[in-house]
Amino acid sequence: MTHLGSNEDGTLGEQERCFIGNRANDMGMFILAATLVQDGGKAFYGQPEVIHASQLPSLKETANIIKAQGAKAILQIHHGGKQAITELLNGKDKISASADEATGTREATAAEVRSLIAAFGHATDLAIQAGFDGVEIHGANNYLIQQFYSGHSNRRTDEWGGSRENRMRFPLAVVDAVLSAKAKHNANDFIVGYRFSPEEPEELGITMEDTFALIDALKEKSLQYLHISLWDFYKKARRGADTNAHRLQLVHERIGGKLPLIGVGNLYTPDEILAAFNTGWAEFIALGKTVMVNPDIATRILNGEENNIQRSVDPDQADHYGFPDLLWDSTMSGTQAWLPPLKGQKSNILDI
Repeated sequence: MTHLGSNEDGTLGEQERCFIGNRANDMGMFILAATLVQDGGKAFYGQPEVIHASQLPSLKETANIIKAQGAKAILQIHHGGKQAITELLNGKDKISASADEATGTREATAAEVRSLIAAFGHATDLAIQAGFDGVEIHGANNYLIQQFYSGHSNRRTDEWGGSRENRMRFPLAVVDAVLSAKAKHNANDFIVGYRFSPEEPEELGITMEDTFALIDALKEKSLQYLHISLWDFYKKARRGADTNAHRLQLVHERIGGKLPLIGVGNLYTPDEILAAFNTGWAEFIALGKTVMVNPDIATRILNGEENNIQRSVDPDQADHYGFPDLLWDSTMSGTQAWLPPLKGQKSNILDI
C-alpha cells in the first residue's frame, strides 16, 4: 500500500523503514508501494523511486527488510501519467497517452513513449541488482499504463492508439521490456506480475470485454501471476460481460489456469479472507487495508489471535500502526477511500 514515507529523492525514508519493518512477517509475498520508474511521473508525496543507479543502496536495504521477515520482496513499478502531481515533476512536463487539459497533461511524443517503456525495463534491471525477488507492473488504478489502454484516456491516432490492439501495444511493450531485463540477468527465478483494473466507469472506458482481450494477451507472456485491483472482492461486472456475474470469477475463468490470479478487495478478518479464497476465484489473496491496521495480521491468524484483529484505525493508538506522518494525517482526514476507515466510520467502497 502507498505509505507516503520515502525521502524527497525517492530513497528509503526513516518512517518508511518503520512502516515496512514489521508487516511482512508470516506473509508469503510482500508487494511494496508503487515505485516511480521515471522523473515526471510521481503521483504521491513520499513516493519511492527506482530510477537511478545511485538509489541502489536504498533499494537493496528495502529488499532486505522484507526478505529478513521471510517474505518474497516484490517491487511494484509505476508511473502516474496524468495523475502525477504537478509540484513533484522536477521541471518535467506531465505526459500521458493523450492530452488532458484538466490535469495540465500533454500527449507524449513517440520518442517519449519509447522512453517510458524503456524506463520500466531499466527499473527492473535495478530491482534485480538490488536483490528483489520480483516486480509487479502497475497497470491499474488509472495510472499511466491503464491510461494507454483505456479508450477514454487514449485518443491517439498513431500506432499507440485508436483500435484496442493499438491501445494494448503500450502495456504489452512494458511487459516485454521487463521480461527482457529479466532475461539479460538470466534471473529465471525472478517473479514478474501484472496488476490491472478490470473496468472504468466512463462511456469509452475499459470494459470487461477489453479486460478479457488484455488477459488473452498477458497469459501468453512469461509472467508468474496476474493481480486484479478491486475495492470489493465480490463486485459484479458493469459492461462487456454478464452483469450478474462477479468480476473476479469472470477474470479467473478467462485466464483458464494459464496463470495464478491474486484476488483482493476489502477483506479484513480471517473468516472474510478464507471465504474469499474458498470461492475458487483466485489462487492467492492479497490484503491491503487490514495490513495497514494490523501490522502483524498473518502472525495473529497463525497464533489464533483473531479476536484482536481491528477493522479501523483508532486515532488514540497512533503508536500501534507505525504510519509515516503524511499517511497518518491523510488517514485522520477520513476522506481517502483507499485508506482504512477511522474507528466508528464505515469503510468506503468506490463504485469503479
